[in-house]
Amino acid sequence: MPLTETETCMRLITPALEAAGWDIQTQIRREYTFTDGRIQVRGRLTHRGTPARADYVLFRGSVALAVLEAKKQGLGPANGIQQALRYAEQLDVPFAIASDGTGFHIHDRTGQGTDVEASLAMNAFPSPDAMWDRYRQWKGLDSASATAIATEPYYEDPADRKEPRYYQRIAIQRVVETVAKGERRALLVMATGTGKTYTAFQIIHRLWKSGAVKRVLFLADRNILVDQTRVNDFKPFASVMTKITNRQADPSYQIYLALYQAITGKDGDPDLYRQFSPDFFDLIVVDECHRGSAKETSAWREVLDYFRGAIHLGLTATPKETDDVSTTTYFGDPVYYYTLGQGIEDGFLAPYKVVRYNIDKDVQGWRPTPGMIDDLGEEIEDREYNQKDMEKTLVLNHRTKTVARLVVDYIEKIGVHARAIVFCVDIDHAARMRAALVNEVAARFPGEASRVHDYVVQITGDNPEGKARLDDFINPKKTYPVIATTSKLLTTGVDAKDCQLIVIDQEINSQGEFKQIVGRGTRVDEKHGKTWFTIMDFRGVTRHFADPNFDGLPEVVYDPKSIDDPVDPDDDGETPGDETGEGITDPTDPGVIDDPDPTKRPRYIVSGVPVAVLGERVQYLGPDGRLITESLTDYAKSRITDRFRNLDAFLAAWSDAERKQVIVTELEEQGVFFDEIRDTVEKSHPGAFDPFDLVCHVAFDQPPLTRRERADNVKKRHIFAKYGEQSRRVIEILLEKYADEGLAAVEDIGVLAAPPFDQVGMPLELVKGFGGRRGYEAAVRDLEMALYATG
Repeated sequence: MPLTETETCMRLITPALEAAGWDIQTQIRREYTFTDGRIQVRGRLTHRGTPARADYVLFRGSVALAVLEAKKQGLGPANGIQQALRYAEQLDVPFAIASDGTGFHIHDRTGQGTDVEASLAMNAFPSPDAMWDRYRQWKGLDSASATAIATEPYYEDPADRKEPRYYQRIAIQRVVETVAKGERRALLVMATGTGKTYTAFQIIHRLWKSGAVKRVLFLADRNILVDQTRVNDFKPFASVMTKITNRQADPSYQIYLALYQAITGKDGDPDLYRQFSPDFFDLIVVDECHRGSAKETSAWREVLDYFRGAIHLGLTATPKETDDVSTTTYFGDPVYYYTLGQGIEDGFLAPYKVVRYNIDKDVQGWRPTPGMIDDLGEEIEDREYNQKDMEKTLVLNHRTKTVARLVVDYIEKIGVHARAIVFCVDIDHAARMRAALVNEVAARFPGEASRVHDYVVQITGDNPEGKARLDDFINPKKTYPVIATTSKLLTTGVDAKDCQLIVIDQEINSQGEFKQIVGRGTRVDEKHGKTWFTIMDFRGVTRHFADPNFDGLPEVVYDPKSIDDPVDPDDDGETPGDETGEGITDPTDPGVIDDPDPTKRPRYIVSGVPVAVLGERVQYLGPDGRLITESLTDYAKSRITDRFRNLDAFLAAWSDAERKQVIVTELEEQGVFFDEIRDTVEKSHPGAFDPFDLVCHVAFDQPPLTRRERADNVKKRHIFAKYGEQSRRVIEILLEKYADEGLAAVEDIGVLAAPPFDQVGMPLELVKGFGGRRGYEAAVRDLEMALYATG
């Protein structure tokens, strides 16, 4: 008989690889899983899709050379080549191979051979050296020194055996090979939360260990970025690493971490970086390189120009292209990019849903009565105020309270200690929002009243008390603070893994800044229950999701001359801070001011003006990566009718399915959110409904029956009289389980080990009462037929 796929691998393919010189211990990786599986959100529950897994990945040292997909014997050597090609492209390896144990079929992506595809006998598989020579030609690694750099092993922590994810491997290898070929600048674009700093650590380690670089400078513009790097990803460098502080230039280390502000001059002091010779550093890594360093006229650029002989590596999630700021002009085109969409699809980043609120005074506008006086005794200018004025030139206290109420409403639904960040217009707005949230939390959560000062904190550049709580806020092991109000300080570089709610109550005209804010929620923290997050939008800024370039490379050119505000919104942020975390600004860059001077414009504060929420729209991230913008029931109907053309087709498929849960799961993967649809249907039809009835009602306009009604109808018909007393009792309990918990509990044979079945008999005994497992499964199918025969 033909061998199974597993037998084909064990008996035929693996021996053939070993015979060709591939080492089973160090060069052949079997069942190589390289994604986590997309996180599917179902109401407030989640589950993961199937991870991507290659049958074989072949390595030479740290470099992946080939993907091999195996099929059972007799299907033909080329049967799995399309799957192998897909994986080879995703893993960035040159060779895609398929085999059924009768031969090999190889696709050569390098373009260096005579044929792109060829079939080989089982005893003719290429050796590691042959594949490596082809790889070197493909990558232009012409010298022995370049080869040595490109094959330097990764750092492995003996404690946790952590290794780079597949996309990090690609990013690391491309930068290392860029350096090995003698190029001096490189740019990595990786979505927030995908491990840019860990990737940088592995790049530095491999270049440093290979001798390609001796001294490295890691540059950032915010203190928290440097400190997080030092104590987390760069910790293995501890014995050779220093952070430049107190304006001390100690030349005895090899890895240096520094803020731009700490090494440039202040208050007339000379530039600290000039105490190092221009050739002191071999590699400079620039974190968040889309900010100050990308601006040609910036004083921060002078640091890079001074060390122009070093290799310059830029890291960013949002490369920037404006009239006077160009990330790619300086660093070149990205050697690799990994987007938010890819991260969500692979299951490394959290999916999200969006809740959009329209407030009447924002949308319809508000005009004061003639001569109206605000709370501070100022006469309010007679004109119409709208969303762009709110919290800037006009403060409606009821609006602030309404936003706070809606935020606390949502936190109450997802968990009283669910971490949230509220992005406000400026520091004044952040302070008022904090006060409104404190009052709302104290009124709504009596158990938190004694800790309300810890529950809500303001974390802004001018607030040392709030900034002191930042470490607690980003620590998932700490319960408090729960809510942080901020302006710009938390937009980037803050690793708040368990943040479940992002609230946006500020205008965001830059797609880059919007990406950074969304990135505060995209990290997955399954250990602490964070697998998805919500964006609550009060300003309509989630329109950026509709931009076709949202998930791509640099955003479109921003032309300051075409808008009222001359400050590039990407740079309109908190003072990055000096070596102690306090504010030193780059005098040539007006965009790094902390908070616009409120004295430069009038600000009216008005109480007693009521506001109302005109509408709420909830959007979900669909299976195709796009936000579902139609109503949930309409979207579900379209998904269901795409799969089943009419009611008869659905009923036939449901009747034929041995396990009904298979159909439910299939529809869920198509974006049918049964939990949310159930909530909607139950508002007009009280009761607990089965997915069967939800499908029939939503897609085919049938009146639904509750699970209890279906169970009671079956009981009335006495159709299981043929079974003995014990078996009838089992069926009665199954009906109760169905009414209380749903169909999944009925189809799971493991339920027989749970109460109250244990009071009737042991699982094996109960199954024997039906004549064995097949008899029990037949009884369950009969029960399902009876349940769905009604209505």
